[in-house]
Amino acid sequence: MEVEERLNDVLSRIRKSEKSANRSENAVSLVAVSKTFDADSIGPVIDAGQRVFGENRVQEAQSKWPALKGRTPDIELHLIGPLQSNKAADAVALFDVIETVDREKIARALAAEMKRQEREIRLYVQVNTGLEPQKAGIAPEGTGAFVTFCREELGLDIEGLMCIPPLDENPGPHFALLAKLASQCGLSRLSMGMSGDFETAIAFGATSVRVGSAIFGAR
Repeated sequence: MEVEERLNDVLSRIRKSEKSANRSENAVSLVAVSKTFDADSIGPVIDAGQRVFGENRVQEAQSKWPALKGRTPDIELHLIGPLQSNKAADAVALFDVIETVDREKIARALAAEMKRQEREIRLYVQVNTGLEPQKAGIAPEGTGAFVTFCREELGLDIEGLMCIPPLDENPGPHFALLAKLASQCGLSRLSMGMSGDFETAIAFGATSVRVGSAIFGAR
C-alpha cells in the first residue's frame, strides 16, 4: 500500500470512529508522526494533503522541517517528545504546538522564549497517567495546580492535555482519566491515541490523535 493510501485509510478510520462515538465530523485532527523519517519520506504525505505533523526531538526536526515548511507554509508542527530547557529557544522558533510541558522549569523557559522571540505557540500539558517512572509527564493529581501555575503565574495559554498510556495496559481508563482532568481544568483539547489505539481514544473524547507507523510504515 502506498503512503497516500495509508494516509487516506487512517483518515477514513478517524471519520468512522467519530461517527461511532456520536462526535461531529472533523472533530478530531490527525497529527502525522514523522519522527525518524527523512524529508523524502515526508514529502509524499504533504503532497497527499496532510498538514499537521509531529516530531519527538528538536534537533531531528531542525534537520528537515525548516525547508519543508518553507515550501509548504501552512504546515503545523507539533513537538510530541520530551523537551529539555536548553532546547526551549529552538523549539519556540520551529514548532507551532508543544504538547509536552510537564514541569515548572520548562514552562518558565517557554514563557521567557515566547516573550523574547515575540512568538506565541500553543501548549499542552503532558500527564503521566500511568505514573511510569521512565516516562515524562506530570502526575495526575498535580495537573490542576500545574495548569493554574502556567496560566496565572506565567501567563501561558494552555490549550489542552496530552498522555501516552502504558504499553501493557488497556488505554481506555487512561484516556478517561485525561478527559476528566481536562474537564476539571476547563480545557477542551485532548491529544491522545496512537496507531494502535486511536479509535479508542476518539471514543473517549480525543480532539487530536498522533499516528505514525500506520501512515509511514514500520520504522
